[in-house]
Amino acid sequence: MLITENKYRELERILMTVDTVGGVWNYAIELIKGMNNHGIDVAVATMGPLPDSEKRNQLAGFKNVELFESNFKLEWMDEPWNDVEEATEWLLDLEIMTHPDIVHLNGFVHGALPWHSPVVVVGHSCISSWYENVKGERLPLNRLYYHKRVCEGLNAADFVIAPSNAMLDMLKNHYGICGRSKVIYNGKNGECSGNVKQKLILSAGRVWDEAKNMMALINIAPEIPWPVYIAGDCADRKIYSENVNFLGWVASDSLMSWMSRAAIYVSPAKYEPFGLSILEAAINECALILGDIDSLKEIWADAAIFVNPNDYESIKSTIKEMIKNERMRLHYGKKARQRSLNFSSEIMVENYIGLYKSLLKKDVEVI
Repeated sequence: MLITENKYRELERILMTVDTVGGVWNYAIELIKGMNNHGIDVAVATMGPLPDSEKRNQLAGFKNVELFESNFKLEWMDEPWNDVEEATEWLLDLEIMTHPDIVHLNGFVHGALPWHSPVVVVGHSCISSWYENVKGERLPLNRLYYHKRVCEGLNAADFVIAPSNAMLDMLKNHYGICGRSKVIYNGKNGECSGNVKQKLILSAGRVWDEAKNMMALINIAPEIPWPVYIAGDCADRKIYSENVNFLGWVASDSLMSWMSRAAIYVSPAKYEPFGLSILEAAINECALILGDIDSLKEIWADAAIFVNPNDYESIKSTIKEMIKNERMRLHYGKKARQRSLNFSSEIMVENYIGLYKSLLKKDVEVI
């Protein structure tokens, strides 16, 4: 007699690739922390620049983490393909070594490898949508091989995740995803410090990244009554602007301290699939002034004021209005804090665990 029964394979261990450049690292830390609370081990495979001492210390605080480091180029970097191929053998060896129940990739291309475990690919951002939203152009010809490889990785994955509906739509439009996909919003926990807000404006992000559009804020800063502080990598560029204080790279705890004091947080982004630094600012009751783009409107709704990222005059007048109106600042600060509760680490982690378990569910035929 043929009997079909449902059976769950236990979720005990995940192999996760992590990009050490940008916000993916902070996202991964929150996810790893949540997995630790659920007794789930995580084998972390880093690519890009080797983790610095702060990143290693962050991981050292978790009992559930085993760290595997590499300095293979990331797929979006210039001429990465030799490294991508070398990383292929390394990652498949790690799967054999670590025996994960789920492979969680924070990149696209390696989704097409012959994995033995179910594969989740998370699309935090991509070059095709970056060019579309930042440059208003199609992907350059010299990036078409990237497009091909990303298509292969996405469509080979068992499941594709995006951090916003806007980003998921971009992945579908650019790469024709035909498999299963959904949105899981990023998450972050934090208590509002209750610090008295100071008359300062804060922004955070890579100054050199056109998507962050920091130059818009830098250019109008001399005409803003309050001092402007920017936390983020300048990539050794010598940038000077009256009334702008460049903090450079700032450790996570220090950045949260700045946010607890800043009355206004400005992110005039042209492209931002989620924006963890915005979430951190909202947790700290900063009044938010954000780029008027689909992803940020989806996430922040009526809890922020949106400005055309290409209209410097509009950005400037909106900041000035917020500076003059204390009641408005307090209102939007509280709205941002309230809205941030929808994006807790617990919600994010529960959604991922639910997804992982659904992928482990098997129909087992018993003769």
